[in-house]
Amino acid sequence: MELRLLEDSDLSLVEGWLNAEHVRRWYEIPDMGITIDDWLAEINQRHDAFTWLTYLIVSWQGQPIGLCQYYKCSDSDEDFGTLPLKGTYGIDYLIGEDSFVGKGLGKRMIGLLVEQIFRFTDAERVTADIDPENKASEKALLACGFILWDSNRSRYVKQKN
Repeated sequence: MELRLLEDSDLSLVEGWLNAEHVRRWYEIPDMGITIDDWLAEINQRHDAFTWLTYLIVSWQGQPIGLCQYYKCSDSDEDFGTLPLKGTYGIDYLIGEDSFVGKGLGKRMIGLLVEQIFRFTDAERVTADIDPENKASEKALLACGFILWDSNRSRYVKQKN
C-alpha cells in the first residue's frame, strides 16, 4: 500500500468515489448540512482556503483505491470537545473502489496514515470522527489501536507511543 499526494489529475476519480453509494452514505451528513459538493469544494480549494488539509491518494498494488486526509486540529474550526488541540491531528479516509471494500485494506490505510503522521515531531495523537452506524470503520480504528474518546460524537483517538 502506498500514499501519495492528491494531484489535479485525480479529481474526477475522487469525485466518482465520493458519489459512490458505499461512500456517500458516510460522507453526506444531512443533519450537519454536509454534502458531497462540500467535500469536493474543499478538495478543489486545497491550494487556497484549505491549505491546512493534506489529501492523499491510497494505492494498493499500484491501483488507486481510496482517499485520505489529515490536518492539525488546531487549524480546523471543528469542535473537538475535551480533546487537547495541541499535538492532535484529525484524519478522514475512504476506500472508493467498491471491489476493495471488506478486504482489510481500510485497516492498512489507517495504519499507514497514522504511521506517517506520528513521524511529525509535534504529533501526539490522532483522532477520527465517524458515523456511529459505520461499524466497519469503527472496527478498523479499534484494530489500529484507537480508543473511543467521546461516545456522543463517535470520536476515536490513538496516542503516540
